[in-house]
Amino acid sequence: MASQDGKQAQPFTDIFDEDEAERSFLLSKPTCFIVLGKPGSGKKTLARKLAQRWNCIFIEASEVIQTSIQQETEYGLKCQELLCQGQSIPEELVTEMILQKIESPEVAHFGYILTGFPSPSEEYMTVPQQIEKIMNLKLKPDVLINIKCPDYELCQRISGLRQNPESGEVYQRSQWDPKVTDKRKKENDQDEEEEEEDEVQEEEEEGEGEEETADGPRKKLAPFHQLVQRPEDFLENVEKRIGIYKDIMHQPLEEFLADQDRRYLIEVDGSQQPDHVFEVSKLCTSKAYVTSDKSYTRCYCYFNKQDELFRALSSYKLIAPRYRWRRSRWGQVCPVALKEGDIVMGNPEFAVSFLGKMYVLSSQEALKKFMLNPRPYLLPPMPVSPCKVFVFGPPFSGRTTISNLIAHNYKGKV
Repeated sequence: MASQDGKQAQPFTDIFDEDEAERSFLLSKPTCFIVLGKPGSGKKTLARKLAQRWNCIFIEASEVIQTSIQQETEYGLKCQELLCQGQSIPEELVTEMILQKIESPEVAHFGYILTGFPSPSEEYMTVPQQIEKIMNLKLKPDVLINIKCPDYELCQRISGLRQNPESGEVYQRSQWDPKVTDKRKKENDQDEEEEEEDEVQEEEEEGEGEEETADGPRKKLAPFHQLVQRPEDFLENVEKRIGIYKDIMHQPLEEFLADQDRRYLIEVDGSQQPDHVFEVSKLCTSKAYVTSDKSYTRCYCYFNKQDELFRALSSYKLIAPRYRWRRSRWGQVCPVALKEGDIVMGNPEFAVSFLGKMYVLSSQEALKKFMLNPRPYLLPPMPVSPCKVFVFGPPFSGRTTISNLIAHNYKGKV
């Protein structure tokens, strides 16, 4: 009887603490992926689509190099200098750039999708050493996606690529080969005729859409005779690349994948169309790993009064019907400036919502810092408003003594 009374002492206590849930999320590890597969299996295509789906940072060697050159970072200037001299970028430099990107603030918040690493090139590190490096990262990959595709399918796919020498765009065989495009057009025409027999209205709407999709690539494509085949896409070179990959990468990767938790190891058929591969992988990753949304909503409002500001922001793009954004515990004070020890009121121009709460930043720089990774500015020790005390009095009244005691007690500076 006493135990029952004890259980019912607080029958209406809420076991879901909102602050505790937010703190738990901010301390949690972001979702990280790694996509593996043979050359030409569609690793980059799948990784890009998953990065958009999961709101993660896409990390790949050529992408990292291009971004570093555009942003004129230290590594980017080195790469640009080597490329201007006609030299290739050493594997050691590429690896350092990839690891630096993985350790960046935005990756610490959004997570990453890594592809193209480990690399079959063993100039700098062997494949087992690269795998060990990945598994020793602070942000280890949570989900591993392995794209499987027959060698013959890969050889036909890569050798069928053509490039426009003027724009540099690469096209698949299904986009430039008249035999394939004519065959697809005939199939589309047959489908349209069948649909016309069933439902005339749907045929007219879908027919317009199909004409656009069928004509779209041709409008964008250059004339067929201008497209060229790159040396690396010659059939003999493709077979050589795949052979090198199998000799160097196959055994270490198989041993690595055999030791992984099967719940978080996803294998997909790379011989299917890219959209189908993405849908399968999206479904599997949703089952394998579920995470909270880490996205932001930018709000552009211009108000002077704080109440008017939050009244406007709270009704902007509602989270759900009858559920509005709420103000954070810092109100209109900028959390970035507060963390740095200063009280600065936020500017409505730099308002942003995160985890159902509104934050108003004070400048474009503060907004950039917050959107790269808000966790340092929201995690304990929480930003505390700096207390400034002015002690005054006549000479020899003890101003210095009292100031030193206050500073010592509250850990301040005189």
